[in-house]
Amino acid sequence: MSESTLHLIADVLVIGGGPAGCWAALAARRAGASVVLAEKGYVGTSGATPPANTTLFYTVPGDRLQNDGMVDHRVAPAKGFIVRDFVRRVYDETTVNTELMTRWGYPWPRNETGKTFRGNLRGPDYMIFLRKRLLAEGVRILDHSPALELLTADGVAAGAAGITRRTGDRWEVRAGAVVVATGGCAFRSGVVGTHNLTGDGYLLAAEAGARFSGMEFSGQWALAPAEGGLTKGIIYFSGSFSDADGTPIPHPGVPDALAAGRSVHAVLDRADPYLEDGYRKGQPNIFVYFHRLGGNPFTDRYPVRLLYEGTVRAAGGLDVDERCATSVPGLYAVGDATTREKLTGAAMSGGGPAVAWCIASGTWAGQAATAFARQVAAGTAGLAGRPVQAIGGAGLRPAANPDPERTAEAVTRAVQQEILPLDRNYRRTGAGIAAALERLDGLWEAARDGLAPPAGATPRDIVRAREAAALVATARWILASAGQRTETRGLHRRADFPGLDPAQHHHLLSGGLDRVWVRRADPHEEAVAA
Repeated sequence: MSESTLHLIADVLVIGGGPAGCWAALAARRAGASVVLAEKGYVGTSGATPPANTTLFYTVPGDRLQNDGMVDHRVAPAKGFIVRDFVRRVYDETTVNTELMTRWGYPWPRNETGKTFRGNLRGPDYMIFLRKRLLAEGVRILDHSPALELLTADGVAAGAAGITRRTGDRWEVRAGAVVVATGGCAFRSGVVGTHNLTGDGYLLAAEAGARFSGMEFSGQWALAPAEGGLTKGIIYFSGSFSDADGTPIPHPGVPDALAAGRSVHAVLDRADPYLEDGYRKGQPNIFVYFHRLGGNPFTDRYPVRLLYEGTVRAAGGLDVDERCATSVPGLYAVGDATTREKLTGAAMSGGGPAVAWCIASGTWAGQAATAFARQVAAGTAGLAGRPVQAIGGAGLRPAANPDPERTAEAVTRAVQQEILPLDRNYRRTGAGIAAALERLDGLWEAARDGLAPPAGATPRDIVRAREAAALVATARWILASAGQRTETRGLHRRADFPGLDPAQHHHLLSGGLDRVWVRRADPHEEAVAA
């Protein structure tokens, strides 16, 4: 493995090359910043968006009925946490940037009359388009280059260091501001596009002192064929469900039936020919699985399962302000890495809201990070002269002697056993949460003290160890927050507290590594959030 190190200096470093990271890099570059974007995979094909066909929400100038309707549609599932003015601001920003995409030459589909349709984005087309735009704007892209740790200067985010997976070369970027765009965490559940979404950005930010909000709203599960991993929920609104014997199961009862160990089958028999044609043309990736098996999901029953999407399409994440700044100076966060409670409340964020949030949050963070970086550059030391400290811990620098039996694979499996079982984590209980947290606390201590890449480690080994530590940390923030919310609200389901409690209409903040903390947001913080 190579021992060389690439040293770069930039105004803004973006960690993560999904849509939110791309928009952050573009916004910073257009604001005059020099930008480096470091991506774990390949910008354009990595993450949850490339294999998807996503809806797009934006406001239409002059169409008050449609614009109000989009916001109104989100109110009920939000369970009281939505902030209407904020939702409108997100969709307004998306409108501005869809116009920008048009000027850049994005090939919007057209209907039979020739009118462009902007209601969805085909994932692979969208991401390759953004990659080409990044290169055209002069953004330096580091593909296959996961960040392993942040650099700080007197408590201020000052860049990051990582590794190039193909060569083993190290890289270090000193920057005036850092944007975390690493997406959510699905705990390697098998959902297509989420294998690399392991909570890395959460861990990097938490080591710098950042906090989270709404991590209890992480119970996002989605239906998929029993042998597949593509979770496209829209088709199941046209489906009927039954058990192995053909006994009907109401759609809302499917999760509990699966959690109880029952076999559940689906058939999309409620789709008329027009809708079926629309699904096949608009969501062709759904049908690859069925083409391989030779079945027809519109006429043939097929077994389904629930897969955990975690925080990828849920609501919780890093707590950010209106500029997408975290509680750490110089550190910003965007897209699925952040809390989306103001946008979707306690409900899932997948689809239209999530796509809009990636565009809006990326734009705001890129602009704010550029302004912050200019202040740093104007300082006495400038960008290059600041003494920086690498702050990575668990999975990178063990606190004690490395334990050869404490492998990344073993740690990952142990976390999955606490998070992925449907019968354990779909409807949580206080006793179950407490027991899981006790085991996870012990696992964190073991990982912190003994988890490290083995001797002669490959780049993959190094990355996997860090990912495993991030998975443990993320699971603890989720379950610690879930233990404090003693009610059922949206994606947070408590079997022992099945009702919504109006007295718990507040946000829960969380953070910490060796000692996880959870507290209710104080009145000032609640006012800022609203």
